[in-house]
Amino acid sequence: MDMLCITGLHKRFGNKEVLKGLNMAVPEHSIFGFIGKNGAGKTTTMKTVLGLLKADAGEIMVAGEKVVYGQTATNRHIGYLPDVPEFYPFMTAMEYLRFCGEITGMEKAENEKRCGELLELVGLRNETHRIKGFSRGMKQRLGIAQALLNRPKLLICDEPTSALDPVGRKEILDILLSVRAQTTVLFSTHILSDVERICTDVAFLDHGTAEVQGKLSDIKTKYRRKEYLLETENDTDMHVLRQAFSDIQQTGRNQLVFYERDSTVFDLMGFAADRHIPLLKLEQAEPTLESLFMEVVEK
Repeated sequence: MDMLCITGLHKRFGNKEVLKGLNMAVPEHSIFGFIGKNGAGKTTTMKTVLGLLKADAGEIMVAGEKVVYGQTATNRHIGYLPDVPEFYPFMTAMEYLRFCGEITGMEKAENEKRCGELLELVGLRNETHRIKGFSRGMKQRLGIAQALLNRPKLLICDEPTSALDPVGRKEILDILLSVRAQTTVLFSTHILSDVERICTDVAFLDHGTAEVQGKLSDIKTKYRRKEYLLETENDTDMHVLRQAFSDIQQTGRNQLVFYERDSTVFDLMGFAADRHIPLLKLEQAEPTLESLFMEVVEK
């Protein structure tokens, strides 16, 4: 089952068409990476899913229910973390979560239990300082706790790690990974290493559409390029190979990468054998998400 299904979504701001018939499906209990350059339309998509922006055309379904602009009934299925969450700075983390539970109508005992569980999950259970003294990473963790308060079926996070240091990023990613069994996670990002670390599924947003999407493992297999890593014994051999093959690039000392375009790897091996050039390493490279993304956006 798809927890989120977007079909033919169009959105224009003045003369700028941001979304041009976006189709996207987010499977239930997946960790879905929504990838795109800054300004690609990721936040616009998320706000339209939340019913905060009106689509010019298209349909959005959340947990099998249609999203209607201005009528946010489907948001009962959604927890949302914006890119810059805001809080009441004079409250503690527990006071803030407890307040959120009260205004959503949670019973007192359940509210207290749930707040404790979530603060434990995000590592803020013993934090007694006011929110005004929180770091950016602590605020992001509190934002995730607030978004999970009502046990949503879909957790949407907009660039949750973009302004964090490596330790803060790891903490947020670990939390998102840990909640997969309870909810579906959709998070937008342009940090591709974060996606490779935890995502099961991805979509590349470019020029208002997502032409490439699906299981991350399937996409890597489908778009695997004929790319090989080489290592020569010395600089002289490396320069001979570079002069003979235009599809070779140097990546390090006596280290090269070879792309099968004008020539094949067998041509290269034959050339090296004829000239008695020993290759210390020759192996096919695993495709990276960065190389796949660049291939998509450069088309």
